[in-house]
Amino acid sequence: MAEATTEQIAQNRKDRVMLDPYLDWADGEGVPIIDDFGVDLLEAGTAPWPRFGVDGAIVHLKGRGNFVSVFLFDLAPGAKTAPLRHLYEDVYYVLSGQGSTKVETADGQTHSFEWGPKSMFAMPLNARHQIFNGSGMAPARLASTNNLTMILNLFHNVPFIFANDETFTEREADPSWFAGEGEMTSIRPGRILWDTNFVPDLSAFELKPWEARGAGSANMQFILADGGMGAHCSEMPVGTYKKGHRHGPGLHIFVVHGAGYTLLWYQGDEDFERVDWRHGMVFAPPDEMFHQHFDTSATPARYLAVGLGSKRYPVIQDRRAGSEGQRSDVSIKEGGRQIEYEDQDPRIHRIYLEELQRTGVGSRMGKYFDEDRILKEIEGAA
Repeated sequence: MAEATTEQIAQNRKDRVMLDPYLDWADGEGVPIIDDFGVDLLEAGTAPWPRFGVDGAIVHLKGRGNFVSVFLFDLAPGAKTAPLRHLYEDVYYVLSGQGSTKVETADGQTHSFEWGPKSMFAMPLNARHQIFNGSGMAPARLASTNNLTMILNLFHNVPFIFANDETFTEREADPSWFAGEGEMTSIRPGRILWDTNFVPDLSAFELKPWEARGAGSANMQFILADGGMGAHCSEMPVGTYKKGHRHGPGLHIFVVHGAGYTLLWYQGDEDFERVDWRHGMVFAPPDEMFHQHFDTSATPARYLAVGLGSKRYPVIQDRRAGSEGQRSDVSIKEGGRQIEYEDQDPRIHRIYLEELQRTGVGSRMGKYFDEDRILKEIEGAA
């Protein structure tokens, strides 16, 4: 075959416009691509994924933005992934099963740690690693929230990302962080940081009070493997809910324990969108869409949020703004991103009380609302 002429190459480049190298790559991986507002990851289907050596799927949420997506991995009993290294950052959350991860650092050391349901971990950038299902009888399912979307669209070169030998020794930090140890930095409520690579059980990890975000709210911000993928864990006590707020796209919310729902709306909307959730669900509020989380279960509700931009490395302006002038715990009337209880749509608390009547859980929001009046209105309407 004759080589293309300079003119032909130039014309081909002119014809190639509005490309998305990440989506092209995803389409070529041969695994299911799930595109939805919210996804039950425990029920989602997977298929063999040769690149990773196990079954998997790609999850594209409607509110993911241009930076982040989720990979879902199924490890059959006794299975293991192919040895991996890559120039994108990812945060793993264990949905079910037990196993271990082996990480090789640039100094030639190998670090191993064992994980179980509701573990979270991250590897230093481009460190070689391998994930093992420790059970010979039960499968394991893990979700990787990662910024390959951004990285591949920047470089549009797959070998550069997956077959690069560059090491990042400054990311490797304290070896004990692979064993679940870490270091806490306390700045202010809502900005208490835990540096680590591994959290053995997010459901049991101690969170710190952040009352400004809602009745009895608690939170911890994580810096994982000194990376730019941010994560935080928040909890609502029984019979309570968070205050409404908004931010940019791409923050993926995984339910750790409890059950409830989230209402979403754009400013000026007459109706709410709704996502019902429990452990296994993931959803991502779209760009600048107000959203509010409600616990309707008889246990505290806890969730993990993962997205691009950490409290150490904001990466994008929206994350910096959310930590500075447009803080998520400051009222929108004062330039922040939060709707205070007294300013929220009156329908919101009524909906909540109706939900609690169905689940049989008592409200603990009485100091913020005249619940006797609202309950009489509900009885009258019935």
